[in-house]
This record gives sequence, C-alpha cells and structure tokens, in this order.
Amino acid sequence: MSDFTHLRAEGGVHMVDVSAKTETLRSAVAVGSVILGADAFERVRENTVQKGDVLSIAQIAGIMGAKETSRLIPLCHQVQIQGVDVNLTLDDEAKAVEIRAFAKSQGPTGVEMEALTAVSIAALTVYDMCKSITKDLRIEGIHLLAKTGGASGDYLRVEALAEEAS
Repeated sequence: MSDFTHLRAEGGVHMVDVSAKTETLRSAVAVGSVILGADAFERVRENTVQKGDVLSIAQIAGIMGAKETSRLIPLCHQVQIQGVDVNLTLDDEAKAVEIRAFAKSQGPTGVEMEALTAVSIAALTVYDMCKSITKDLRIEGIHLLAKTGGASGDYLRVEALAEEAS
C-alpha cells in the first residue's frame, strides 16, 4: 500500500498533505483537439454556429475549468493560479480545433491538472456548441506537453522537442 500515495493503510483514500513541500514556480502546458468535419469546421471558421462564437466561448470555458479543477478532480489540491492562457486555433488540414492551455502557479504542488482540465473543458465546449451541426465530432489527444518546477523536475514531451527542432 505504501506505493499508493492517496490510499490509507486501513483502507479508503485521503488527500496527500503537501504542507511540508517547498513552494516553487510551477507551470504546465497541455494540448488536445476537436475534430469537427468539413461542415462544422467551416461554420466555426465563419463564426456562424447558432450558439455563438465557438472559439471565444471555449477559451473562456477553458479558463474557468482551470480555476475549478480541485472541485472536479476529487483528490486534486486547490491551487492558487497566477496565470492561465487558453488558445484555440483552426487546423485546416485536419478540420479541427487545436487547443493549448498554459497554467502557472507559485506553490507546493503542480498545475498539470489545471492545464489538462482547461483543455478538456474547452474541448467539451467546442463539442457542445457544434453538436447540433453534426454528431461526428471527436475529442482527441489531450495530454501534457510540458511542465516545470517541483521535486519531479521539468518535463518536455518528445513531440515538443521535435517541434522546437523544426
């Protein structure tokens, strides 16, 4: 049981105590996409989706999602976020909305979950706003791209290294 940080020896779960951890500057970048198909993609591009401006609303939803992460993920600590940035761009070739979220905090625990939640909520918002156009929507590839700070050190996904090299 000792390998599982959130399980109690006598059974049940608990939130890990991070009060003794060193406060450091921490950041995280997460990415994901929503595959729309040709019709929905054009309507998003032209800003003619019946529910409104998909990209702006999804951007705000992503920011809100990052701020509410600890309320959505049961054992996630409440983090004092110093910054969140969510960007949505259109990928003509894939007929998709690409989502990238950045979260930053000074504290005893990281912001990976906040960045991932921002991408997830933004993607779900795009889906919700486009589902009346088509049901053939796919949320794909939500993952951590990079993180800095904390005891585990920095992380940069291999694909990010390849992007930097090109």
